[in-house]
Amino acid sequence: MTKQINHWTLLLNSIQQAIPCMLMYVLDSTGSSPGRQGFFMTVNASDSMSGSLGGGMMEHKIVELAKARLADNETIAELIPQYHQKNAPTNQSGMICSGEQWIWMQSITKADETWIQNLLTDLHHHVKGTLIITNDGCNYVQETSLVPYSFTKNENNHFEYKEQTGFKNELHIVGGGHCSLALSKLMCEMDYHITVYETRSVLNTFLDNMYAHKKIIVGDFSELKHQIHPGNNVYVVIMTFGYRTDDIALRSIIDQSYKYVGVLGSKNKMETLMNSYRNENIEEAKLSCVRTPIGININSKTPEEIAISIAAEIIAVKNEAVI
Repeated sequence: MTKQINHWTLLLNSIQQAIPCMLMYVLDSTGSSPGRQGFFMTVNASDSMSGSLGGGMMEHKIVELAKARLADNETIAELIPQYHQKNAPTNQSGMICSGEQWIWMQSITKADETWIQNLLTDLHHHVKGTLIITNDGCNYVQETSLVPYSFTKNENNHFEYKEQTGFKNELHIVGGGHCSLALSKLMCEMDYHITVYETRSVLNTFLDNMYAHKKIIVGDFSELKHQIHPGNNVYVVIMTFGYRTDDIALRSIIDQSYKYVGVLGSKNKMETLMNSYRNENIEEAKLSCVRTPIGININSKTPEEIAISIAAEIIAVKNEAVI
């Protein structure tokens, strides 16, 4: 989120200081393209830059093109295909990783100030909206898109790109201890709105957690069923201070559907917990959705190493990687 805010702030400041600036946006990509849908970059006439189109020769070439257009004081709105293969007849990116990406390049002017300001305000307040890019340019509406990204283009190259702005994923961390603090610190650099739940209001690691976007004290972890709503972009990590509280937390949400549910604990402890549920005839389909022991097996020891193993598993689930 910080990257998004920095990006749009640079554009807004450039407009307000009358510095010509250019927006570049990856609207779609295929194959092994280094720039993925939703990557963006800004460059202005004072040589300030923000964001990325995927790096490498391709990004360098597009940035230099934008700088040249700015130097010539050109006002443009152009869809630029980039093909990552040497035998492409046109628009070779200079890379050979295969795939392609479609980059929108547009001059940002005073006419764009209002929608950029509205977008920035909503980003600061964690309010979702929709960025819309068409052949006519960019706009922002304070309505939530049904999907994170969409791109349609016809044979005449008329297109429409929509992107849900703000956080696209929710991470709910149940427990505010050392591992919770380490995981919050690691995940705050990514596209997750982080909420931490704790029953101990004076716990030092909970109080020291400046990385979570929201911290909630609950009277009992059974309250989570009213706090954590189901969804395909919702990730839940349970790491409370003991077996009993882990049990209470998991029972409170086990009937709801999430993208990811994991419980931190030793293999023996988690087997005991799962077997107790089986003895109560809790459906196996529900139990199979719980990842435990949590995280990628890297023999992690410290809270920071544990956080990395959990983050890797969450990212793998989000990106539908085989683990």
